[in-house]
Amino acid sequence: GAGTQAKPDADAGDDAFLIARFRRGDGRAFDELVRRYRRPIYYLALRYVKDEHEAEDLAQRAFVRAFEKIADFRGDASFRTWIYRITVNLSLNHLRDHARTTPQPIAEAAIAVEPRDGAVEAESQRRLRAALEQLPPKQRLVMELRVFEELSFRDVAAIAECSEDAAKANFHHALKRLRTLMTDHEGPHS
Repeated sequence: GAGTQAKPDADAGDDAFLIARFRRGDGRAFDELVRRYRRPIYYLALRYVKDEHEAEDLAQRAFVRAFEKIADFRGDASFRTWIYRITVNLSLNHLRDHARTTPQPIAEAAIAVEPRDGAVEAESQRRLRAALEQLPPKQRLVMELRVFEELSFRDVAAIAECSEDAAKANFHHALKRLRTLMTDHEGPHS
């Protein structure tokens, strides 16, 4: 039957078609995948590294890794899930390797994938960002994939490499913690 996601993933079939074409030797098919995912992958990396050049570099490396490993791609998850997982792993490795350097303040571009208008919206986004920074890594990852990337819990679990139940549990813990952090920040009101 049809997907139960808010946004039906109509592109997943196209991705599988492009991968099949690429495996048959059509190099342009991979270029099409890169074109399709370049922006979301860049923004995903930017959420972690908060530096535009490093995010660009990580996005490039994610595609290189995908290009090298596409023979291993079994298609039990979507290509999007797979390339997101590669990007997250590269980003987390990058953060671990550069743990000594002080984290930069969050880049404005990382606040929302598509910047929305309105100062109030921007301010609440900024507060949300600050609160997200304080979550444990797994909770933050699950929350960001679910909320910002609008992925199903199944996809989130595949990227975070945990069970669907664990993804849901992390999401609910993150939600509770965020509520506390956000209300503490605002001061009491009902």
